[in-house]
Amino acid sequence: MTVIVVENVPPRLRGRLAVWMLEIRAGVYVGSFSVKVREMVWKNVEVGIGEGNAVMVWRAQTESGFDFLTLGANRRHPVDFDGTPLVSFFPSPEIIGL
Repeated sequence: MTVIVVENVPPRLRGRLAVWMLEIRAGVYVGSFSVKVREMVWKNVEVGIGEGNAVMVWRAQTESGFDFLTLGANRRHPVDFDGTPLVSFFPSPEIIGL
């Protein structure tokens, strides 16, 4: 299973994702693909992302049972902690006084 979540992306990208996947909530797409198709869908996200951001999660043979990719500006970003994928969270600009 593959899940893609997008925020603030152009309507054209949302429409393209809806062709390949089921949109179960606004900006949340679910599908089941081969690796090759998953990579092709993600390339389309990379091309059409605009000023938005996206994350893709899929089942993988890892200790956690999944893997993920992110794209675009977001307060959360992936970090590798001794081979385990984790997510670091930046404080909001209002909290740090920017």
